Amino acid sequence: MPKYYEDKEEDGRACGGVREDLRQCLLESPCVLQENKSPKQCLREGHCRSLQVTFFACKRSMVSVAVAWMLSVLF
Repeated sequence: MPKYYEDKEEDGRACGGVREDLRQCLLESPCVLQENKSPKQCLREGHCRSLQVTFFACKRSMVSVAVAWMLSVLF
């Protein structure tokens, strides 16, 4: 089960749970803990890739919904 379900406050932002899981994955990765690299650098190197893809897909779906709503208002 994703970690964001375990006694966490609601983020309130879109895709907040996935964002938190991605953050935790990066902070707990050997890249950060053992190699002392920044989470941003580890993300660029491909660590936590599946959560990064999931987060991107979630954000993209939010944009798609917004665009569909704007088009329905305009036409």
